[in-house]
Amino acid sequence: MKTIVVCSGGLDSVTLAHKIANEAELLRLVTFDYGQRHKKEIDFARACAERLAVPCDVVDIGAIGKLLSGSALTDDVDVPDGHYAEDSMKLTIVPNRNAIMLTIAFGIAAAQKADAVATAVHGGDHFIYPDCRPAFIDAFQAMQSQALDGFADIRLYTPFVSISKSAIVSDGMRYQTPFEATWSCYKGGDIHCGRCGTCVERREAFHLAGVNDPTSYADPEFWQSALLTAKHAGIKASDA
Repeated sequence: MKTIVVCSGGLDSVTLAHKIANEAELLRLVTFDYGQRHKKEIDFARACAERLAVPCDVVDIGAIGKLLSGSALTDDVDVPDGHYAEDSMKLTIVPNRNAIMLTIAFGIAAAQKADAVATAVHGGDHFIYPDCRPAFIDAFQAMQSQALDGFADIRLYTPFVSISKSAIVSDGMRYQTPFEATWSCYKGGDIHCGRCGTCVERREAFHLAGVNDPTSYADPEFWQSALLTAKHAGIKASDA
């Protein structure tokens, strides 16, 4: 299938891009500037596209992002520390973010005569983000089938939607994903902070997959105490 990948520059979406490049025909990457504080992730998406020799479209939706206020990713709100599956991480929700991005990506796919749009939502996202859950994926596919009826037939491809991040790390090893060339941290510093939910989830995923983590963290040991706190709160690693 001729496929467009929505790529943030993170571990999951870069792994997905490498997977598509190996299994199908990767047409291009689409990434978004929505005013996120960790905007440096866009550079990692560009680097991925260059590595895979495909175009990278950077779509500026900053004006929309300014209206999606209240999120720690787009507003003057501190990014919380802790395990990804804690209630505090709901501060990182950007309302309708995936729905907005996927709608644009489907428009690009229709114009480019692509067969599929791929996105790297995974099982660990379900607790926090409603637009990463299987029910949303099914509903969005149904909506796009109607929106493009008679013009294009495009599949929403989500191969990671029911698996854990550690399984994605294992998949990344299979497709030789350069994990050091991916960005996860929501705080957007010089190196990964090691304390925000995405850093904790990233570090835990490598541990569970039994794969060496090449990432430099400002606080490389925090993930262990965050995991203990989560376990005491009744959150299982497999849920995260």
